[in-house]
Amino acid sequence: MPLQNVIGIDHAVVMVKDLDAAAVNWKRLGFTISPRGTHSAKMGSGNYTIMLDPDYIELLGVLTDTEHNAPARAFLAKREGIERIAFTAVNSADGAEEIRARGYEPIGPTDFERPVTMPDGSLSAAKFTTFQWPVAEAPGGLRIFACQHKTRETVWIPELMKHANGAQRLKQVLVVSTEPAKDAAHLGRMIDRDVRAEADGAIAVPSGSDRADFVFLTRDQLGKRYPEVAFAGLPERGSAGMVIATSDLAAAQKAVGNAGFRSAGAVCVPPATANGTLLVFVGA
Repeated sequence: MPLQNVIGIDHAVVMVKDLDAAAVNWKRLGFTISPRGTHSAKMGSGNYTIMLDPDYIELLGVLTDTEHNAPARAFLAKREGIERIAFTAVNSADGAEEIRARGYEPIGPTDFERPVTMPDGSLSAAKFTTFQWPVAEAPGGLRIFACQHKTRETVWIPELMKHANGAQRLKQVLVVSTEPAKDAAHLGRMIDRDVRAEADGAIAVPSGSDRADFVFLTRDQLGKRYPEVAFAGLPERGSAGMVIATSDLAAAQKAVGNAGFRSAGAVCVPPATANGTLLVFVGA
């Protein structure tokens, strides 16, 4: 039986070396960026969010070295890009017990919050409870965790959900692998989801509900999907990018400007231009 307290991709965590510079960069690509948030001293990190519906993208940077952010720092020592994916947790405590029953010792649940500046200038807080699968369980080199939102009204703020590039939601998270079938099967076991083969041999893993799919594929398969894109900086195994549904491909093309171009009917931004993350805009 699929997990009952994990209902699909909630957000993608893009690790960046210079948090403020990354926010400026993604704003240039037509995204509306939230005010900067700062996490607890234990977490030692800060973020900017790009709010979609029902998911979002988080630009995350390390502000202070802590034990908690050691895996993120190890990732940044190699490159920028999608370091982990969060699922939406209905209840993190129950979700942690569900994965424990499947043989995965959870990290957490952990409560945390960050201050939020609301559109009217008032200060509020975004509150979460998260749990993680074991760090060593990283299919395709991608860590996963689950996030229970306790104050959705301070995260999904309508003014932050309108983007010049028309971005609406995540459709796919792309993961390159030398063994796509093996890594996809690994993730499928972790979240109790069946995998499916796509026409080009890539392997998809539905994340649950109506949320985005994971797609595991080789670099060669990725290159054949988007032949005009340069993939410099992407690893042989690890997160590669996101397919994003947009309400208007022409608006996406205009917003990204010279940073992007058409490939296979989509508007693509190469990893070197988006902090190690391939962005593929497709029609909603």
